[in-house]
Amino acid sequence: MSGKVWLVGAGPGDPGLFTIKGRDVLQQADVVVYDALISPEILSMIPDSARRIFAGKRAGNHYMHQEETNKVLLEEAMAGNKVVRLKGGDPFLFGRGGEELELLAENGVPFEVVPGVTSAVAVPAYNGIPVTHRDYCSSVHIVTGHRRKDQGYDIDFDALVRTKGTLVFLMGTAALPDLCSGLLEAGMDPDMPAAVLEKGTTPAQRRILGTVATLPECCESAQVQTPAIIVVGRVCTLADTFAWFENSEK
Repeated sequence: MSGKVWLVGAGPGDPGLFTIKGRDVLQQADVVVYDALISPEILSMIPDSARRIFAGKRAGNHYMHQEETNKVLLEEAMAGNKVVRLKGGDPFLFGRGGEELELLAENGVPFEVVPGVTSAVAVPAYNGIPVTHRDYCSSVHIVTGHRRKDQGYDIDFDALVRTKGTLVFLMGTAALPDLCSGLLEAGMDPDMPAAVLEKGTTPAQRRILGTVATLPECCESAQVQTPAIIVVGRVCTLADTFAWFENSEK
């Protein structure tokens, strides 16, 4: 008898941002297939009776390749299990959630999607940066800074610059110099405010502020570590004024 798969977004790190539905589904799981960025507090919500399968990925270091993960979900569901695929952030925002559902759909395995809070919005918010503000921009654009091995960036930098909106790059820390160069070559003002936000929504969060021209050097000096996201836009100037998380932790 076929089981079922729940594709669950765990949010950006703060366990308080994990949704109620995600928690309820997780606590009924027979099997949990989880990623590297899931916080220990959320992992502690997994019932003792559930089997855990680690499918973590870091830049250039895959514990389990995507095709293997897809196959595990199918096999566990076909064995009759309630399977939770627990992913950081939101599973459909550069989380490869669609790829994981394709094999299930082809084999008639039932599934549900439980959206998660995305780091693209939550991490800037925890750092005092509203991704939209009517005095600063009229749009926000979320871009992956990740590229496939031996391939270039599939990014239209000219189009991004023309939008004059806030730009949020996920999985782009290693590519920061290339991303900033691409924006500058496309005509962005070198003095455009920019930030790298490290380990956002966790007690260890840190922000590095600069401009598109200076940010790579600033981050090299600060020895930025992943996970981190990049925000480019005039809204970054509000970070110090709107900072609240550090004060709430005192």
